[in-house]
Amino acid sequence: MDDETDRKYRAPALEKGLDVLELLSAHGRPMTPSQMSVELGRSVSELFRMIQVLEFRRYIEPTPEGYRLTNRLFSLGMAQAPAKSLVEAALPVMRDLASQTVQSCHLVVPTEDQIVVIARIEGPGDLGYSVRLGYRRNIIDASSGLMFYGKANEKRRAELRALLEPRYGAARVADYVAAAEVAGARGHVRRPSDFVQGVTDLVAPIMGADGVIATLITPYIQREPPVCGIDEALDHLRAAVETISSDMGAVAQP
Repeated sequence: MDDETDRKYRAPALEKGLDVLELLSAHGRPMTPSQMSVELGRSVSELFRMIQVLEFRRYIEPTPEGYRLTNRLFSLGMAQAPAKSLVEAALPVMRDLASQTVQSCHLVVPTEDQIVVIARIEGPGDLGYSVRLGYRRNIIDASSGLMFYGKANEKRRAELRALLEPRYGAARVADYVAAAEVAGARGHVRRPSDFVQGVTDLVAPIMGADGVIATLITPYIQREPPVCGIDEALDHLRAAVETISSDMGAVAQP
């Protein structure tokens, strides 16, 4: 329930553990116990046992910079039927796409104000670019994030604005919305990666019965001599998402 005073049962230890998981997910980077204690308003000693148990159960792992999430929660979520059905529908098409374009491709879904990679196919050959399964990024910064607003229904758009504005401010969200609406009208995103030089993000939406449910992204790398040009790769990508969208119950897209 939203109202804390109406809660019938409490489990303080469990809630501390969930607080740690949600904090690491929101930050998307490793954090030390001291950093967690400041963010959560709890002492390091209060969090110590929670951190040790979460590490033992393989929900988090230590790095030189602090603790980070493992893919265990991701794997549990992927075992659920809706995500499993999407991946099952997408993987054969993704294999064909990777073969046609000689590039890798990623299946991306939204989770609150972030995006997460839930499946990938490596490009054939010795050269390619891909990110790990479970990779997350803030939706407002991601190329896929433009599609998740630009092709969303009105209810989801309102939910996204309500999530993003307190964190990023109205001006930045307005810029995001404007770019997303352009991308949505175009039906795809084609732009240089903003954190990897030499990669062009090609993104197209996978539609369900009530709006966008996922995106397919090809991080395009120009090969010499060219094997598949970027325009051709984008055509293959758009054909791929149409096939997957049809399997997921979407009506034909313009």
